[in-house]
Amino acid sequence: MNKQSNNSNRAFRWLLFFLCLSFLPWTLTAQDADNTAPASEIAAAGDATLMGAFKQGGIAMYPLLIFSIATVGLVIYNGLYVREQAIINRSVIDNEVLPALDRLDFAAAMEVCEHNKGPVLNMLHSGLQTTQRGNFNPEKIDQAFNEAASVELARPFVFVNYLQVIASVSPMVGLLGTVSGMVKAFRTISEQGMGRPELLANNISEALVTTASGLMVAIPALIAYFFFKNKYGKIAASVSQVLGRVLRDVTDRHDHPSNPSA
Repeated sequence: MNKQSNNSNRAFRWLLFFLCLSFLPWTLTAQDADNTAPASEIAAAGDATLMGAFKQGGIAMYPLLIFSIATVGLVIYNGLYVREQAIINRSVIDNEVLPALDRLDFAAAMEVCEHNKGPVLNMLHSGLQTTQRGNFNPEKIDQAFNEAASVELARPFVFVNYLQVIASVSPMVGLLGTVSGMVKAFRTISEQGMGRPELLANNISEALVTTASGLMVAIPALIAYFFFKNKYGKIAASVSQVLGRVLRDVTDRHDHPSNPSA
């Protein structure tokens, strides 16, 4: 198993660990849910605990809880993989790939790429494959680089886009809970009149808690989305620079084999 696979497995284990920690408080609290007071009594008593607010929010709080945990997981995942070292791996390119290409040893360069998996190294491997059987065509190499880049660079950005999905959907789920709470409030008025204000207050609390919870999930997810999007854009620009540098160096070395590489 190569180093990149080990890093991926390690990151996946850490991600599962943090997700389990996120679920643990809710699991422990849910075991005592049957022994707690109804939501209306909690609201009337002014329960300000996290679980009390969760119960006041009603059913809309469950998808928001899932979204909040997913946000934590995506931030951890993107923090591990949206990095220049993870995508470009300059040390391997500078110390192993470029020296092999300086000798026009394309087979050795491809072997290095195979043993050190990564987006840019996969792109280099795809481009260098066009040199097999003694063929060397810079246009074909550049075309292979571009084709591989369209695939390799799309994969990490998918998980960045998930943050935008959460940031867009969470307020809608909160709004759905708001509408549900207001419907219950008007139904309470029609059935009980205005003589039970504590019941009406509980329905209004559900509406307000879900709205606030939706925004509390959406705002950090949106901030994280723009942070990783801008970071990824800079890395993508560096990828184009690295591929162009490799293509220029190997073309110059092939055309002028007696000259030292730049």
